[in-house]
Amino acid sequence: MIDVLKYLILFFLVFCAVFVARTKDMLSAVIIFAAYSLMMAILWLLLAAPDIAITEAAIGAGVTTLLLVAAISKTRREE
Repeated sequence: MIDVLKYLILFFLVFCAVFVARTKDMLSAVIIFAAYSLMMAILWLLLAAPDIAITEAAIGAGVTTLLLVAAISKTRREE
């Protein structure tokens, strides 16, 4: 069961990576990147690396997302 979950997460990671590279809206790209980081944290946890999972969740899904959203809010968005 765990192996199936790992492969599903890997598929989702590839999907997010392709989609974030193809999207034109910066805010959407940041949200997809945050989902990617969160899934990476879960994958690290399933791979028995809790220290890397905590770091990925805190830095990747947390701090980086907040900094990117703050940077986008300081610029103009074209719609």
